[in-house]
Amino acid sequence: MTTTTRPSTELFEEAKRYIPGGVNSPVRSFSSVGGTPRFIERGDGPYIFDVEGRRYIDYVCSWGPLILGHRPREVLAALSEAMERGTTFGAATRAETDLARLVVELVPGIELVRMVNSGTEATMSAVRLARGFTGRQKIIKFTGCYHGHADPFLVEAGSGMATLGLPGSPGVPETATSATLVCPYNDAATLESIFETHGPEVAAVILEPIAANMGVVPPEPGFLQSVAKLCRQAGALVIFDEVITGFRVALGGAQELYGLTPDLTCLGKIIGGGLPVGAYGGRRDVMEMVSPAGPVYQAGTLSGNPLAMAAGLATLRALKAPGLYDTLERRSRRLAEGLAERARANGVPFRVNRVGSLLTPFFSLRPVRSYEDAKNCDRDAYRVFFWTMLERGVYLAPSPFEAMFVSLAHRDEDIDETIESAGAAFAAVAEAN
Repeated sequence: MTTTTRPSTELFEEAKRYIPGGVNSPVRSFSSVGGTPRFIERGDGPYIFDVEGRRYIDYVCSWGPLILGHRPREVLAALSEAMERGTTFGAATRAETDLARLVVELVPGIELVRMVNSGTEATMSAVRLARGFTGRQKIIKFTGCYHGHADPFLVEAGSGMATLGLPGSPGVPETATSATLVCPYNDAATLESIFETHGPEVAAVILEPIAANMGVVPPEPGFLQSVAKLCRQAGALVIFDEVITGFRVALGGAQELYGLTPDLTCLGKIIGGGLPVGAYGGRRDVMEMVSPAGPVYQAGTLSGNPLAMAAGLATLRALKAPGLYDTLERRSRRLAEGLAERARANGVPFRVNRVGSLLTPFFSLRPVRSYEDAKNCDRDAYRVFFWTMLERGVYLAPSPFEAMFVSLAHRDEDIDETIESAGAAFAAVAEAN
């Protein structure tokens, strides 16, 4: 594989002539950490290589879907076979049913599932369905939880919205967000007070069962149970946004991990095996409201396209092999413990939030249990840490409000190299302070 002689700096300047900000998704711009984004030429296993040939251990993993690493053989083989038959038909295929059957088999809360093309499509469709099913208008979301860029969700959102420090977005009419109520994450008492005031108007509560777009913030003990109880009492639906956590923290997602069954579940990332995909599913009586079975309309020309279905099937089938999640847990725990130890050795205020193969390094001595806690962490320290790690060949999210993703392709040697590099990065943070 040959690489271009044009550096990332030159390619970024060219991109800005044709693409807003030079990128097709805001956090790729490195605006939170400064400097020029790396232009990536290829990936292989746990590594990515930039256009100048530099190798990085990749902990972004395309923001989560590459749980098997880059270019896994089973996925490439499935894609090659699918492409020989055609890339898209706009008609029903067996692969759609095969993947739907596997999702229903593995995810506790899903009895019927509809494929779409992105996580944003999944969440906006799930909310529309909840409103259609309940006949109510209001939804409740949590501060710092990001559910895609549909208008109703761009209120106190995380991910790129947090990175850029935007409270909302121009172009979103007040009417689109007037029915969105916002509650602090992990705050069951405030949620209860919202229900006391608005309960009969609430169609659904949508949340990341493990917040991963303000950095990784696990639910406090009893929090998810409180959400479910309050929704049941008010006749509202519970929507788990498992676009990130689905098939990552457990084969059945966060709902398997915590033993809770939501009414609706949104999926993405891993179920496409690296290709664009999304899905929403849930209780049969709710999902049968979706067109053409019912009156709630949703459609998509490329929904369930053969390539995404083939990649998703290959990925989920691979994940069913015994012991894989134990391996992910062991390596992720070792990475988190190694980072914490190197931070202590350098006297750097630091903690790691982790659930399974999702983890976030926070530069703070205080626990991070909410969006406010995350915003109060030392972002300048993260910037120094990020660039030192990048220079030493470790690719992290260019934002302190994102997760690190450990894949099955990461070997013990890669974890060791990462921890060793982190020692130098923490030393740089200590010196900068």
